Amino acid sequence: MATIQHICVSDRPGIKHSVERASLIVGSGIDGDWHAGLGHRQVSLLAEEDLHSLTNGKWRPGTFSENIVCRDFPLATLGVGTRLRLGKNAILTISQIGKHFHQPDHVERISGEYLMAHAGVFATVEQEGEVLQNDTIEVFEEVPRSVPQAVVITVSDRCFRGETVDTAGPAVADLLRHELQAHIQHIDLVPDDKAAISEILQRYCDHYSIDLLVTAGGTGPAPRDITPEATSEVVERATPGFDEAMRLASLAKTPTAILSRGTSGIRGSTFIVNLPGSERGAVENMEAIIKALPHGIKKLRGDPADCACCQPRLVKEQQRAQPG
Repeated sequence: MATIQHICVSDRPGIKHSVERASLIVGSGIDGDWHAGLGHRQVSLLAEEDLHSLTNGKWRPGTFSENIVCRDFPLATLGVGTRLRLGKNAILTISQIGKHFHQPDHVERISGEYLMAHAGVFATVEQEGEVLQNDTIEVFEEVPRSVPQAVVITVSDRCFRGETVDTAGPAVADLLRHELQAHIQHIDLVPDDKAAISEILQRYCDHYSIDLLVTAGGTGPAPRDITPEATSEVVERATPGFDEAMRLASLAKTPTAILSRGTSGIRGSTFIVNLPGSERGAVENMEAIIKALPHGIKKLRGDPADCACCQPRLVKEQQRAQPG
């Protein structure tokens, strides 16, 4: 049986102290804890087994600013969107896997590892309740860690102001659910504003544990179409193959496809892809690249296996290297 071994709180940043019980507040976190608030990292969790293995057993509850330490619970297999029941009534939804530290200090550093970055899980409170030490913790609704995580953002002044209904974003989200078996974390709206687009792209890529961020809209030649420029400011590596495949597929259906300026790239471990703003154009462009995404996501997640295109060459080299 999986249990809550420690509950840790603090009214200030840094190391927390262990308590016997705590109240979980919807949309906030643990009552009285410094990290409670309206963000998506309201409650942090660590597995006792990870604490032991990464610190050689030299740790105290709250050392890593964690709120919940659980025992015999498969935290490492659960993805964003998984819902957890703690005790009798409290329900959490996992909102982020790991954490990126820009300026790590000795509190997080253990044997060269940043424990919260590698093993931490963050969650929001969806249903309130009181939790006690040794209460049970169980999976209420599972999204496996292996499932691709995606966000879809429609870029449109009119949709943002509520003057027209966004159909492209939801249509792309449906395609990703059915063809990629992705978990859609968010479907969002942003106006045709370069700074606003860049900010939301960075925020989702850096803080929401996503594999794919798709934008719909703002890719044409009109003066307000600046999604490609905003995207170019955010990406760290370009993926021109996506752009070429999408334009080629669209050009087979309409001559105006060459006017699309959509771009794509990688930020951290997230693919960013620009799609046209029309529902039909967005879906057709996504269909042109969707079969390549599972392999690409595996590589971004750190899969060390050789690409399929390299395997025949490697086999031949190995055969030539064999004696006789």
